[in-house]
Amino acid sequence: MYSPDEAQLYADQHTTAESPLLARLNRETHVQLLHARMLSGHAQGRLLSMVSHMVRPHRVLELGTFTGYSALCLAEGLAAEGVLHTVEQNPELESRIRRYLREASRETQIQLHIGDARTILPTLHEPWDLVFIDADKINNDTYYELVLPQVRPGGFVLIDNVLWGGKVVDSYPVKPSDKDTHAVRAFNDKVQADERVENVFLPLRDGLLLVRKK
Repeated sequence: MYSPDEAQLYADQHTTAESPLLARLNRETHVQLLHARMLSGHAQGRLLSMVSHMVRPHRVLELGTFTGYSALCLAEGLAAEGVLHTVEQNPELESRIRRYLREASRETQIQLHIGDARTILPTLHEPWDLVFIDADKINNDTYYELVLPQVRPGGFVLIDNVLWGGKVVDSYPVKPSDKDTHAVRAFNDKVQADERVENVFLPLRDGLLLVRKK
């Protein structure tokens, strides 16, 4: 039997490579920043790009820019006049993000907002075709409820880290103080029961929940 690591390596070897710019951003993030695992990375980045190419969105929203890797991947499938709005809470990341947006010639196509998404979202009056939620997990439900009314019927929402390191499985002993795990579990259960959407749980990387608004 093959191991999960061997399967992932094989999958990576049979997935289109990231661009040189994305590879440089990937490496720079891992070398220079703490919590580099928050970066989407090669396989997930190619999936985000593939979904964006399939949808050909005019308006994309991302919550949780980090260093800009996933935003650049999502922008690859934008319609010719499309715009991607991305929200990052940490102002220390702004200069790095903007530098890579310029290098990718996406500085006008990708609109960066620095601040609390709960404050910024009500100011963005767009009919979203595609949304990627990859911010603080304890507020997943808040973000979901803020964006879903603005997602067009037939539009898509992707939520990252829904496996949460495997802690969401029923057999995992979760302490009452582990608020993040309880929040992710509750959110996953809510989406599963939400009659406004259809959903598929993808066990890619740390789990990706793909939701289509009815």
